[in-house]
Amino acid sequence: MKKIVFFLTIALLISCNSIAQKNNPEVSGVKKQQMTKKTDKIVKTEAEWRSTLTDQEYYVLREKGTDRPGDYGYTKHFEKGTYHCRACDAQLFESGSKYESHCGWPSFDDAIPGTIDFTKDSTLGMIRTEITCTKCDGHLGHIFDDGPQDTTGKRYCVNTSSIKFVKAE
Repeated sequence: MKKIVFFLTIALLISCNSIAQKNNPEVSGVKKQQMTKKTDKIVKTEAEWRSTLTDQEYYVLREKGTDRPGDYGYTKHFEKGTYHCRACDAQLFESGSKYESHCGWPSFDDAIPGTIDFTKDSTLGMIRTEITCTKCDGHLGHIFDDGPQDTTGKRYCVNTSSIKFVKAE
């Protein structure tokens, strides 16, 4: 049963990656160094991270894990507000940039400028771009070029365990 779940998860990951990432130094038309804002980095030991995060949050944010796909968490959540990094509380995404991608993870077509770092990721036999929090280096997910063409064309595919929602007042 575990093998079936594993292979189904891999198949879903590959199918969600319908348009492979290009070896392009630009993301959303802006070079990485222009997107990375100089912020005070949050540096903690792994023991400190473990004491402040749940096991699942630690797995995703610190060990670059992936939540299981599905319609839980923030996947079908569309209230007005801001999505923050669960590890350091940095604001990452505005609710207006969130959309339904039908891939099983929360998806955004844009991030708040200067809050996301982009790194080439060639794990699992795919070429993708990993997205991490600029402030704490927490793994958030990946960005793909198959988002809404009427906006940015980007899909920030984010793990629910890596973010928290703050409702607009």
